[in-house]
Amino acid sequence: MKPSIKKVAVLGSGVMGSRIACHFANIGIQVLLLDIPAPASKAEDQKSVKNKLVNDALATAIKSNPSPVFTKDVSKLIATGNFDDDLSLINQCDWILEVIVERLDIKKQLYDRVEKFRRPGTIITSNTSGIPIHLMAEGRSEDFKKHFCGAHFFNPPRYLRLLEIIPTSFTDKWVIDFLMEYGDLFLGKTTVLCKDTPGFIANRIGIYGIMSLLQTMEKMGLSIDEVDALTGPIIGRPKSATFRTADVVGIDTMVHVANGLYENCPNDEAREVFKIPAWLKDINDRKWLGDKTGQGFFKKTKNAAGEKEILTLDLKTMEYAPRKKPKFAILDAAKPVDDLYARLKMLCSSPDKVGDFYRTFHYKLFSYISHRVPEISDTVYSIDDAMMTGFGWEIGAFETWDLLGVERTVTEMKKAGFSVAAWVDDMIAKGQQTFYQIKDGKRNAYSPLKGSMESVYAAGQENAFIVMKHFEGQTIWKNSACRTYHLGDDVIGLEWYTKMGSIGGEVLEGIQRSVSIAEDKYKGLVIANSGINFSAGANVGMIFMLAIEQEYDELDMAIRMFQNTTMRARYSSVPVVVAPHGLSLGGSCELSLHADKICAAAETYIGLVELGVGLIPGGGGSKEFALRAADEMHADEPETITLKNRFITIATAKVATSAKESYQLGIMRKGQDEVIMNIDRRISEAKKSVIELNDSGYVMPQQRTDVKVLGRTALGALMAGVHAMEQGGYATAHDALVAKKLAYIMCGGDLSEPAFVSEQYLLDLEREVFLSLCGEKKTLERIQSVLKGGKPVRN
Repeated sequence: MKPSIKKVAVLGSGVMGSRIACHFANIGIQVLLLDIPAPASKAEDQKSVKNKLVNDALATAIKSNPSPVFTKDVSKLIATGNFDDDLSLINQCDWILEVIVERLDIKKQLYDRVEKFRRPGTIITSNTSGIPIHLMAEGRSEDFKKHFCGAHFFNPPRYLRLLEIIPTSFTDKWVIDFLMEYGDLFLGKTTVLCKDTPGFIANRIGIYGIMSLLQTMEKMGLSIDEVDALTGPIIGRPKSATFRTADVVGIDTMVHVANGLYENCPNDEAREVFKIPAWLKDINDRKWLGDKTGQGFFKKTKNAAGEKEILTLDLKTMEYAPRKKPKFAILDAAKPVDDLYARLKMLCSSPDKVGDFYRTFHYKLFSYISHRVPEISDTVYSIDDAMMTGFGWEIGAFETWDLLGVERTVTEMKKAGFSVAAWVDDMIAKGQQTFYQIKDGKRNAYSPLKGSMESVYAAGQENAFIVMKHFEGQTIWKNSACRTYHLGDDVIGLEWYTKMGSIGGEVLEGIQRSVSIAEDKYKGLVIANSGINFSAGANVGMIFMLAIEQEYDELDMAIRMFQNTTMRARYSSVPVVVAPHGLSLGGSCELSLHADKICAAAETYIGLVELGVGLIPGGGGSKEFALRAADEMHADEPETITLKNRFITIATAKVATSAKESYQLGIMRKGQDEVIMNIDRRISEAKKSVIELNDSGYVMPQQRTDVKVLGRTALGALMAGVHAMEQGGYATAHDALVAKKLAYIMCGGDLSEPAFVSEQYLLDLEREVFLSLCGEKKTLERIQSVLKGGKPVRN
């Protein structure tokens, strides 16, 4: 049985409920969002007043930052109501999601009411983060129990990709299978099957990690600032690290969950770790709960000069003081190391206090996760997946253990007094040295239950998840910045691994070589990577150095090479598909614009941002927007309308806040480019697209010579608009200069009348303007500001 989800009901409009509703609307599903009615007198308009709570909650969610919606218009798919007047409408829904207060008695009262209206066979789930699922199922009808389980989203549900599915012994298998697949394919989640144990997987491990860390901190005499410096991005954890995360989540929430785990895990060998230390109880009792109360481990204030300042709590004095930047030599040495794996090895082997901290930190974690199998999960990869997608870790705990060497680490752990579960010793005794193995591009993991390796993929999904680096054994070509792999089925893939995915000469060489290799003997090329971001754009450091040294011939060559590369991707004899994700800015956006197809992850933030540093898109982006504007001109509206819209997008350096919004900006093309909800599937989908384009008889397109440009007809209007922005104080003199030069390109130059020109003509204009701006002092000041790690100065 495989139901079609056309409409869902979300019961509860709090922070989670309203945002879950928004995420279903993001994928085009109709949503019924209900909550308790607000008090209303008979004299008042009953409906509007009774729906005030749910309507206000939804409005607050939509205005929040980061936004829970891909585009503002998706909110039209959400209908609101209240439990008294509208609960009967749930009989029209295919999935009912309960997201109300974390009290079993209140949930059961709501379920009593739901049973009166729920259509038999309808899936119903709870978003509880800790109440045992089987207790909620008690006393329910057989049909309810068969279709009921936990479906635990993480906040914010649009951005945190974990969805824990927690069945009971009554749950039909098809319901579990359906939710695991639906969450993956349609909601873009990493769906993890959990056992009905306290905290499920992510919160059990995550809260243990935090509470264990507090003990280590006390023992080693570390401060809050020191711990956050040690437990953030330097080891592949979020920027909010430990204590900033606690402030965001709420210290009371952390204490509540830790207390719950202490009470409900009597057989946990590390149960005492969940005991709240006296100083943390003191903070909680004082109501210093974090962001929600204005102070917690940190406090935002203003100094004598009226400037914003963040103070840190001194746990010894319980007073706030200015933040102190920790001084650890090994951290300074590790920061320039871009490769996380190399950095972790370096930090964990450091023969100093920092090294001691990291060894203790990891030994505790490794010991705990080993003992949680099979209690909370039968598989090691489920634990890693949960922590990476629920807590934002870049590398899983078992994967880290592999990196540091399983057998060697176990030996050191035992010497230090830390135990491991018997199955780990058994694995080592069998000669299995790692928890994970890559074979033929596929990932396998050790199964403690089977005592052997098994696929981490669901049946039939082995080819749905492609990670480029897993094909290292099929490397066809490489240089120091990128590699080209054979991905199977006569499709090749190119990835680069520069800092922030920046595009320099070696990456451009990689793109051109890969296109040539594909043309020689393959069906086509996929361009993607597995970094945090696809690419922050061209290597502006190289541009800055050449401009400072006035090497204009070299600059001209570099720009020509970039233009030639994007045009090579466009005009090749095989299909080229780009699969961006995360930041996809500047030059990488230009590359995407020239692909036969874009298969973008839903969370792709793409745009032409060059004007922010005083430049124009010089890799074909300005040309391409002028070309698309020409193609979009309609006889029934002024010709300048589409050109003006395209011009404003570049001139304001707009970045799409989702792949779906990029359609509105004219970057992705409706009916041609595709949004992939699950980021882990985008490379596989791009590969499929290459095969489909090839098999349907792909023919190399021809360069355009019929691009209509409007010359002075539009140039005057665009110039006038720029002048008005400058006079109104919305643009600096330099902003205006750059925008006018952009207008010059997009209008085809100072032509006396509209004309048809070639793509090469526009590329030449683009290059000429780019070079002229590289000689501007204020442009160089902006680039220098960015290179120093700041935002472009407004000069």
